[in-house]
Amino acid sequence: MTVNDATVAVADAGALAAWLRANVDDIPDAPAELELISGGHSNLTVGVRMGDRDLVLRRPPVGAFLPSANDMQREHTFLAALASTRVPTPRPFGICDDPEVLGAPFYVMERLHGVVPHDPSALAGLSEVDGRRLSTSIADVLADLHAVDPDAVGLGGVAKRTGYLERQVRRWVDQYRRSVDGDREPAIEELAAVLEKSLPASPPSTIVHGDYRLGNLMVDVADRARIIGVFDWEMATLGDPLADVGYTLLYWGSRDRPLIHPSQACADLPGFLTAGELTERYAAQSGRPVEQVTFYVVLAAFKLAIIGLGHRALQRRAGGGASGPEPDSPKGPSLPEWALAQWRAAQ
Repeated sequence: MTVNDATVAVADAGALAAWLRANVDDIPDAPAELELISGGHSNLTVGVRMGDRDLVLRRPPVGAFLPSANDMQREHTFLAALASTRVPTPRPFGICDDPEVLGAPFYVMERLHGVVPHDPSALAGLSEVDGRRLSTSIADVLADLHAVDPDAVGLGGVAKRTGYLERQVRRWVDQYRRSVDGDREPAIEELAAVLEKSLPASPPSTIVHGDYRLGNLMVDVADRARIIGVFDWEMATLGDPLADVGYTLLYWGSRDRPLIHPSQACADLPGFLTAGELTERYAAQSGRPVEQVTFYVVLAAFKLAIIGLGHRALQRRAGGGASGPEPDSPKGPSLPEWALAQWRAAQ
C-alpha cells in the first residue's frame, strides 16, 4: 500500500501522544499534529509536532512486515550507537515494539531542519565553491562512519564480521534466479558470473550504511556545504566499507550512467567532485585502497537490477502487467549493460 496521508501511517494520533508523554522526556500535554514526510514501499517517515516539540516517527510500510529490511530495532540501535560520534545523525528518543499502539513497531527521533537534495532544485543557487565543499563533505562523512569502531559503540555483535561480500553475491544471485520469469537476461547472467568469479579480498569490517547517497543526506539551510543528517539506516550492518562507496558512486551523476533517481543529477552541479575525485577523497580520508572499487559499483548495479526484476515479476503475478518505473535509463544502455561496460573498461 502506498501511503499519501500521515493519518494512514498513524491511525490513532491520541494513542501516539499518550505513548510519547509516557516514554519521551519533556513532551507537552498537547495533541499530536502529523505530517507525512515520506511514504511508499520503504519505511515511513512522519513528522510529529506536540506543542513546541518537533519529532520524527519511523515505522514499517502499512500492510507490509519485512523483518529484515524494515527492522525498527535495527535503525534505532544504529542511531543510538552513533549519537556520540562524528557522524551527523538525528538523536533517537525511544522505540515501541508493541504493535497494539499503532499497528506496527515504531521509533521516534529528533527532527532536523535542513534540505534533502532529492533533486538539483533543492540546491538551486549553490555556488561552485560550495558545490565542491558539499561533495567533499559527502566523502568525508562516509569516511568518518567507516572509522567508527563498532565494538566501542556497542555494535560489535549486530552482524557477522566476515564473509559479507560472499553473502551479498550469493543472496542477490539467488534472488535473481527466483525472480527471473521466462528467458534469462544475458547481461544479468554475465554480471552474476563476474561477481561470483571476481570477489576481492575485503578490508576489516566496519559499519556499513547500505544506502548512502545524496537523497539520504540533509544539508544545513544556512550552510549548504555542511551535512547535518544521514538518514535511512534500515539496511545498516557490519561489512565491507567499499560496498558503501560503490553504492554512492552508482548514484553519482546522471550524464554517464543510467538514471535511477533524480538526486543523481545533484552531482552534475558546478563544483561537485567527479566520481573519480570522490573516490580519491574517500581513499585519502579513510586510508583504504580503492583500486577495486569498480567491483563494488557493479555489485550495487546488480542489486538494483534484481530489485527491478522482482518488482516487475510481482506486477505480472498480480495481473498488472510490467508497467511502472524501471531501474534503468529510458535511453542508452540498461543498468546491467552499463555495469558490464564499466567492468570491462576497468580490466
